[in-house]
Amino acid sequence: MLYGSRTSSSAPSRVGFIVGKNVGNAVTRNLVKRRLRHASAEWVEAHPAGYDVVVRALPPAAGSDWPTLQKDFTSCLAAVVRRLDRTEVPEKEGRVS
Repeated sequence: MLYGSRTSSSAPSRVGFIVGKNVGNAVTRNLVKRRLRHASAEWVEAHPAGYDVVVRALPPAAGSDWPTLQKDFTSCLAAVVRRLDRTEVPEKEGRVS
């Protein structure tokens, strides 16, 4: 699940993660966070400014392999960015979840 917010174009893009105990034990949660962090680093390079995104990992993320998790993350993130860009209102920050 992703939550996004459009920020000023001068503010750097940021990505935060919520990985609860329902995802698994500490080792599993850290593995999911590392994978998501790697996938988000590629996205931040492509979008260096103007977005704040919070990623909430759901329990099925623990059982996903790397290619599946990366594909799901990028497709969800692309959908959120499309919505944010479409609902962009001048002088207001847009939010979408």
